[in-house]
Amino acid sequence: MTLKLHWFLPTTGDGRTIVEHFHASRAAGASSAREPSLDCLAQVARAAEANGFEGVLTPTGTWCEDAWLMTAALIRETRSLKFLVAFRPGTISPTLAAQMAGTFQRISQGRVLLNVVTGGDAVEQRRFGDWHDHDGRYARTGEFLEIVRGVWSGKPFDFDGEHLKVEGATTRAAPDPVPPIYFGGSSAAALPVAASHADVYLTWGEPPAQVAEKIAKVRELAEEQGRKIRFGIRLHTLSRDTSAEAWAEAGKLLDAIDPERIAHTQKQLSASESVGQRRMAALHGGKTDGGVRGLEVYPNLWAGIGLVRGGAGTALVGSHREVADLIEEYHAHGIEEFVLSGYPHLEEAYWFGEGVRPELVRRGLVA
Repeated sequence: MTLKLHWFLPTTGDGRTIVEHFHASRAAGASSAREPSLDCLAQVARAAEANGFEGVLTPTGTWCEDAWLMTAALIRETRSLKFLVAFRPGTISPTLAAQMAGTFQRISQGRVLLNVVTGGDAVEQRRFGDWHDHDGRYARTGEFLEIVRGVWSGKPFDFDGEHLKVEGATTRAAPDPVPPIYFGGSSAAALPVAASHADVYLTWGEPPAQVAEKIAKVRELAEEQGRKIRFGIRLHTLSRDTSAEAWAEAGKLLDAIDPERIAHTQKQLSASESVGQRRMAALHGGKTDGGVRGLEVYPNLWAGIGLVRGGAGTALVGSHREVADLIEEYHAHGIEEFVLSGYPHLEEAYWFGEGVRPELVRRGLVA
């Protein structure tokens, strides 16, 4: 099966350094060189479309523009690009989410994908009025997705769960096609929800063996319920014509990071309830004494991004061929969709689209 490639909309801002979106770093006064204006994001979206990316992920959280509104505004700026809209079940009614997805599908002619983000940071969850604990959030997500699917059935849907209750839930019309649900989570509470409800299970960019282990667990749980799930991975990318050029660029990113900023961010991230975040942090340990290559946790997989960025913290770094090699290795373990990004997002979309993508086409991995 050929791969699906997606890009990223930097709705928290962009620049030539690592622009984080974690609440603590932004609160400390970090800023981006490129504000996330509609014109700027439209440039990124059109670049993604021009370089063969199927869709773009739009994040959710305090420090970014609202994903639903921003992507809806970009529909007329693009022609075929799909929008992977991230949102949190704890901040919206499931019936309203089902209705919004249906409306989006109709006005975009079928270009919405849904990224359901349960949330692993209690500080941010409470900011939005969500006081559930970690496992309770995942249990609620399962109920939320059951209601959304029920609403899309076309018949009034009743549900009475531990966390959510609806009666006669329905919408004007079900989305056509029904948008696939992308979902991630590494904890014991998250994996059963993925197995029961996700169409695509997303993982952050751990080394291939760790990714393969996680895939096997989710696949087994899904098969127990008679379901099949596709798998995707969230990574950054930094490729150049030669490996030396790529690592030199990674070195510039690392050199631009203030050690105090690293310490501040890591202190805040260590309080996260997210198992996936802890797994990301374990890859680098917050240390930079080995230089840029000291953060290479697997051949051509660099953990430097995670020093100051919550969430996805690893990057594919190397020549176009080396990056394609690692993508092919992930694919051999079952990854079918790649959600990529780079700093800055406009320029890196072209580096990947003109450098790595042709290599993947030659290998028969991309149509």
